[in-house]
Amino acid sequence: MKVHDLKPDEGSRKRSKRVGRGIGGKGGKTAGRGHKGQRARNTVRLGFEGGQIPLQQRLPKLRGFTNPFRVEYQAVNLDTISESGLTEVTPEALYDKGLISKGALVKVLGRGELNSAVSVKAHAFSKSAEAAISAAGGSTELVPLPFAVRPPSSGNQHMNR
Repeated sequence: MKVHDLKPDEGSRKRSKRVGRGIGGKGGKTAGRGHKGQRARNTVRLGFEGGQIPLQQRLPKLRGFTNPFRVEYQAVNLDTISESGLTEVTPEALYDKGLISKGALVKVLGRGELNSAVSVKAHAFSKSAEAAISAAGGSTELVPLPFAVRPPSSGNQHMNR
């Protein structure tokens, strides 16, 4: 079989209905538009309600405030750390294990328990996580954030960061 032998299946491609081509057949004269009226003469734009304020304008706009300086952390719980089997936990080590995405800011949360002493380096810690790590004989170290003051986002107020 060659490219010039290819053709669509029988009945899969249907010819469009040609209307307004004389009174000889179906779709002649008014061409399926009925008699007179606004829709018979020309098209009416989407959402037009005959001059009444359309639904799109009647509903209130999206309101609110999205903080452009919001810092988003990726959460890593204590049970995840104990399952990973790492003795020294850093953002790079977590990325290599596939537990966080590239360039993510890490916050350690206190769900689960630690069985062994682990040294953890992260961008943020919850109080319960910090207490659990030190109780297990481990150490915590804050990694400095990659920015001093986060620049505001470009775009509108509802832009996702």
